[in-house]
Amino acid sequence: MCTKTMKTIIIVLAAFFTSPWALAEQQFVEGTHYERLDVPVQTGLEDTQPPQVEVVEVFSYMCIHCYSFDPVLERWESDGKPAAASFSRLPAVFSSDWALMAQAFYTAEVLGVSEQMHMPLFEAVHVKPVNLRNETKMAELFVDASGVTADAFTKAFNSFFVRSRVMQAQAKSKAYGITGVPTLIVNGKYRVTGTMAGSTEAMLDVVNFLVQQESASL
Repeated sequence: MCTKTMKTIIIVLAAFFTSPWALAEQQFVEGTHYERLDVPVQTGLEDTQPPQVEVVEVFSYMCIHCYSFDPVLERWESDGKPAAASFSRLPAVFSSDWALMAQAFYTAEVLGVSEQMHMPLFEAVHVKPVNLRNETKMAELFVDASGVTADAFTKAFNSFFVRSRVMQAQAKSKAYGITGVPTLIVNGKYRVTGTMAGSTEAMLDVVNFLVQQESASL
């Protein structure tokens, strides 16, 4: 018989195991919940002190699933990210339109306005569509959302450095074996997708598990 005390314990345990990121304590299985990359990709954090585990979201402003996942990811970054994790984003490049949005991503980075431009770029695609293929419209979005000048935007957007970063992102996505987004890469070794994890939200449970596993070996 399930007593009142037993019911309370069950409810507490159920709440814990279904709460965001609590599943990091469970054991996830390679090949089922995540995949190991055939060839590891260097993170650039190998000599960081204290040691850190790289977590990369491969995403695109063109992707509606990335847009939906972003608030969950933001909450994880502020409240659920393990102390040992170093988080960053990498724009995927699957077409000319995706390359354009990667160019916008790196333009914002060069201008130091990544935080100010992140949501406006998503919304310009999925909420209040703007023809961002038109460079003048793209410039207006940057000016309105971040306060940079149109000249500063144009100089950065068309710079060799930004275009080089787009090409590097495309090469890195290929090295990660990306076939869809959002995808999370842990320490240049593991690929986590929503399909394997069970949902986009559950990807973060798997990531926390992998970060814990990797940080223990640093």
